[in-house]
Amino acid sequence: MAFVFQFLSRWPLWLLHRLGSGCGWLVYALSPDYRNRLQDHARQAGIPELDQREAIAAAGQMVMELPRLWLGDPVPVEWDGAGHIEQALAEQRGIIFLTPHLGSFEVTAQAYASRFGASGAAMTVLYRPARQVWLRRIIEASRARPGLQTAPANLAGVKQLIKALRSGQCVGLLPDQVPPDGQGAWVPFFGRDAYTMTLASRLAQQTGARLVLAWGERLRGGEGYKVCVRPYDASLSRDLTDATAQINAAMEQVIRELPSQYLWGYARYKQPRRPDVVAGQESR
Repeated sequence: MAFVFQFLSRWPLWLLHRLGSGCGWLVYALSPDYRNRLQDHARQAGIPELDQREAIAAAGQMVMELPRLWLGDPVPVEWDGAGHIEQALAEQRGIIFLTPHLGSFEVTAQAYASRFGASGAAMTVLYRPARQVWLRRIIEASRARPGLQTAPANLAGVKQLIKALRSGQCVGLLPDQVPPDGQGAWVPFFGRDAYTMTLASRLAQQTGARLVLAWGERLRGGEGYKVCVRPYDASLSRDLTDATAQINAAMEQVIRELPSQYLWGYARYKQPRRPDVVAGQESR
């Protein structure tokens, strides 16, 4: 498999995305559970049929682009809202980047590290090693780059995030991920209660860091990506559950900007698993 990843990493993005579209539709056709979940979640959010169909292909594109993002040459990236990052960095309060399962969330951290992280304000992401040795090595090599750091998905890793924020650096989180039992709260997400991590809210409350919304839009024709950045200017509640609900609402607004590239097939409303780490989350 490592050889396959190396081979695919040399392919142009347009070809990887075309292959990924086919894979996305194949999985959709062959997996009734996945198909029903994607349809139910998209309909729950009131997503138009055309966006649902594009999201099926986008899910496959997300998978097939990974070899290029992890092992291949740099991809073209344009920015929309980079000034918000510059302003937040100037405040030296630390930044918590909130990125849903939208577009290429892998490219957002890479793009930040390339443009901002190498100059001093590194981004730290929580990381749970893949079970497959070959995949773990590839991911670890990909994320060992200037301006991008990883933290273990346990209590020590959370302390590392707090330390980074208090030193004026950045943290990247996927707040629409289902955390282990005891590390989240049941709050609305597109009109239905979803178990949601409280980590983002707790980090913001403990450190006073700025919240920034970011996502990586996949451009058509394999032309690259657009990293979109928006500030979160609302005052976050001191009540942890209310604050978590506020973050969910912000994620909904972001997703509605690009519903055709959201992972509607993700099991967002599942019951949380029993924790095997403390206060952690899956890797980005």
